[in-house]
Amino acid sequence: MKRRDFLKRAGVGLAASLAYTAYAQAQPQVRWRLVSSYPRSLDTLYGGAEDLARRVADLTEGRFQIRVYQAGEIVPGAQVLDAVQQGTVEAGHTYGPFYVGKNPALAFDGGVPFGLTYRQHNAWMLFGGGLELLRGVYADFGLLQFPGGNTGAQMGGWFRKEIQTVNDLRGLRMRIPGLGGVVMGRLGVVPQTLAAGDIYPALERGTIDATEFSGPYDDEKLGFYKVARYYYYPSFWEPSAQLSFLVSQREWQRLPKEFQEAFQVAAAEVNLTMMAKYDALNPPALQRLLRVGVRLRRWPAEIMRKALQEAQALYEEQAAKDATYRKVYAAYWAFRGEQYRWFSVAELAYETFAFPSA
Repeated sequence: MKRRDFLKRAGVGLAASLAYTAYAQAQPQVRWRLVSSYPRSLDTLYGGAEDLARRVADLTEGRFQIRVYQAGEIVPGAQVLDAVQQGTVEAGHTYGPFYVGKNPALAFDGGVPFGLTYRQHNAWMLFGGGLELLRGVYADFGLLQFPGGNTGAQMGGWFRKEIQTVNDLRGLRMRIPGLGGVVMGRLGVVPQTLAAGDIYPALERGTIDATEFSGPYDDEKLGFYKVARYYYYPSFWEPSAQLSFLVSQREWQRLPKEFQEAFQVAAAEVNLTMMAKYDALNPPALQRLLRVGVRLRRWPAEIMRKALQEAQALYEEQAAKDATYRKVYAAYWAFRGEQYRWFSVAELAYETFAFPSA
């Protein structure tokens, strides 16, 4: 009798196991490739894509797998949008202002000189209509965009010599891409565009005189302090720098709904946690840099005022030429005005009193 019971139970167990295996095999299995604009060594920027892939796999019990490639493995970092648009890969993790040559309105995806801070930018994107506007721009490339992390307010760059007046900027060769480069160019800088891995050698050889990149944690990893001692703040051209996940609309439409939801949840988590990581990592990194002799300098008010004038003139010039840009710019700048008025009441009043001077 016991033998018959055992065989019966074993048969039920085997049937259940086979049924589960058949069920699992019948479930959709998706494999995507995602290219990043950043090298693996920049673990917070590149790590955002890895965090997304890991979370998507967890949420789908491994049925939706995303393999992440660093800049240069499949395409250079500045060609991520092209790779997704052309169908080389299904998704990318990049920075919208890299592609202002394709559409100048993409500058507002990442952030613009004298624009919104991280919190303000998130508010615009999620509740101020920014996401809808920018998705309309990306749709022209067959792409769907998701906010994918932020560095917050960046530093103003590394210089071999001290900068005291606008005249000191004239003729200076500086690695600074996007609208920041355009604004600095109007102040006399000769802007250069270089990938992360090419900056240090250029600075060391003297091919460039200065560079900006991100903040203390990333900049320390890239070693700029070894050849340029003056570290300026703030980056008025990037008071916020939002990254984005770009997905092929064609591939997105093929995804089961549950996989779409998993991707959206994972992207939203990365958009939150990347900023938190930087807020935890940047303070000790800055202290380490100061201990090895880095000279921290605040931008002179004269340069800030002149840069603001040039940025505003640039926006108006572009808005007069491009209807899409004008629509996004008008919405962004109106939201900026509301945010600045509010933040000056509570946030700034507190920070001015409570924060120590650098």
